Amino acid sequence: MAKLKIGRIMLGMCQTNCYFLYREGETKVIFIDPADQGKYIYDKLAEKGFSVEAILLTHGHFDHILGAKALRELSGAKIYATEADKVLLQDPYVNVSAQWAKPYTMEADEYIRDGQVLTFGDISCKVLVTPGHTIGSCCFYFEEDGILISGDTLFQESVGRTDLPTGSMSKLVRSLQEKLFVLPEETAVYPGHGNPTSIGYEKKYNPYA
Repeated sequence: MAKLKIGRIMLGMCQTNCYFLYREGETKVIFIDPADQGKYIYDKLAEKGFSVEAILLTHGHFDHILGAKALRELSGAKIYATEADKVLLQDPYVNVSAQWAKPYTMEADEYIRDGQVLTFGDISCKVLVTPGHTIGSCCFYFEEDGILISGDTLFQESVGRTDLPTGSMSKLVRSLQEKLFVLPEETAVYPGHGNPTSIGYEKKYNPYA
């Protein structure tokens, strides 16, 4: 099987990392967290010959979801989000769009659960629900390729903020200990903001480890 490749587009006022994953030599991508520019993302991918197979959301904050509806409309791809974060998608005050941008609400096409395996073509990932940053934050673990998309749960030497609606530091630390720091140390971590890291590095240098 061809190697899984990962691309990044950084967008929006919060410099959100938007990721797309695909098999080397193939054109269908899984897109994660389309920030605030769905049409721009669609056009940039189309320029490279890519088409969007699925849109995955790590959580429902505005800076990760504002481009989702436009990208869905243009690509025809379904949006996947956790059931627990449905409250964020539906409420512009809980997802903070009303405070930082224009009020924005949306619905996912499919609501996913902890431990669920999502498969698109020959790419599979496991849903790791990691509450803390939001009530239903999740990470996507591509076990075969040793890749973790961590959203705003885990950053390089830091973690996501917990002072916004539904956040909880105690739950976030528990998520790190029980869901992420048990993964192989060589697992590459791609966070929602900032630089890539690894599980091994974070276990050694992250103050929340």
